[in-house]
Amino acid sequence: MPYRDTFVTLAGLGSALPGRVLTNGDLERMVETSDEWIVERTGIRQRRLAAPHEATSDLALAASRKALSDAGMDPADLDLIIVGTVTPDMPFPSTACLLQDALGARRAAAMDLGAACTGFIYGLAAAEGFLASGRFRTVLVVGAETLSRITDYEDRSTCVLFGDGAGAAVVRRATSAGGGLLSVYLAADGRGAGILRLPAGGSRRPADMETVASRQHFIHMDGREVFRFAVRAMVSAVKESLHRAGLRVSDVDLFIPHQANTRIIDTAVRLLGIPPEKVFHTIETYGNISSASIPVSLDEARRGGRLRPGDTVLLVAFGAGLTYGGAVLRWEAAAARAPAGIPHPCARVPATVRAQRTQTLMEGCDARHENSTR
Repeated sequence: MPYRDTFVTLAGLGSALPGRVLTNGDLERMVETSDEWIVERTGIRQRRLAAPHEATSDLALAASRKALSDAGMDPADLDLIIVGTVTPDMPFPSTACLLQDALGARRAAAMDLGAACTGFIYGLAAAEGFLASGRFRTVLVVGAETLSRITDYEDRSTCVLFGDGAGAAVVRRATSAGGGLLSVYLAADGRGAGILRLPAGGSRRPADMETVASRQHFIHMDGREVFRFAVRAMVSAVKESLHRAGLRVSDVDLFIPHQANTRIIDTAVRLLGIPPEKVFHTIETYGNISSASIPVSLDEARRGGRLRPGDTVLLVAFGAGLTYGGAVLRWEAAAARAPAGIPHPCARVPATVRAQRTQTLMEGCDARHENSTR
């Protein structure tokens, strides 16, 4: 297990799902498919779709407010906002900046992160790095998507898969080394970029009449190749994440995988030897919501009583890029996650420097006391 001198924890969670439900029965009336075919191949029965007036930042805002409330914090406490998304409100400004303004988090830096379905785990890793550096105390990590905006509802191979939603986590330093984020692992394989992509709309193929007519602004996916990659990536990410945490598969209390396809999850779980009862699913009701998949599932598990203090939680995701990664958490009680006990980044200053600063401060206090008693 690598040496780590900084430990961080998820101090608050929140999620937001649009109100509109698109069922398999609805899709039967749109494309040539059936409820039986969809459930057998994906495990999905319904998914949520954003209303015409709802954008990615709107869902991110709702989830973020819940996460901040859960953490007992104010937007003014945030130092950094990271939003993982492949469906930003617009190419620029970033969705994170739009969220910062909507929250009123005036002190916070803000940036988007493009790691597709692995976005939330990449965001956790970035948050841990910033917190370890001492630059920030509190980071908001969000996964938010409106995949319905880039889904081709004439393509039955992809339109049955995707939905909309957002999840958020307030990430802070842990009160002790025993809880919070135990390990994080990130990886990518750009050789597979072509098997899952949005072909047009960027600098390579700017929007024109041809790209629109040929439906190049929707998700294109080679399902068979994605399946093969996903299983390999999940198995690899699980093993590496646990290795970095100094744990084994048998130590895991709850496994929360990216909710892409039940067959992918089941195959990986079987290869890893994870008991099915330890696997958490939301795909049946929400479908694949990309970067929001992990934080939404984590929030649902917590609210549903599946997370208990001391539980070891394993998160794993894979996505376009190709990207993949994992993280291991030890879930803490609410009191342990409370911000009051989190040390300021100055606590990482070397002991000799802290001692010098303390002596200077005390001398200043003594001088003020002498002046006040004259």
